[in-house]
Amino acid sequence: MASAKAQATRAAPFALRVVQRSEGLAAIIYRRRVNDRMEERFDRVAALSPLALTAASGLLRTAVRAGGGAAKLEPGPFLPLDADWGARVAGFAIVARGLRDPRRLSKAAEHFRTADAAEAAAWFGRMQDGRGTRWVRALRIITEAVA
Repeated sequence: MASAKAQATRAAPFALRVVQRSEGLAAIIYRRRVNDRMEERFDRVAALSPLALTAASGLLRTAVRAGGGAAKLEPGPFLPLDADWGARVAGFAIVARGLRDPRRLSKAAEHFRTADAAEAAAWFGRMQDGRGTRWVRALRIITEAVA
């Protein structure tokens, strides 16, 4: 029988995995989806660079804690995220992709941490619909991730 932690991860709509890269700790955000064979699997949404992970550490710790995990972010297995916090973290990861200003990344992470869960989920859905480039740019401006 699987452990309670493994069962929580299997039931979670989103998951976070912290990994060790040569530049430092980074993270990968996954979303549960049904594949072509009708099996539920985690699909990669986006990766957080070491800089983005550092800037968003408050957001990530809060999200992991809300999912029932320990607040310490260290390399290892998947950490389950609930739908509300998963959408916030995934949205931030998409917005943070390619950005390098730590002050602006921190500001954007704080906006996502305090955002309404339904609003974050709506933005995340827009960014995933195939025409996401315009939505990503708009959300970067709204969250002050870019000038």
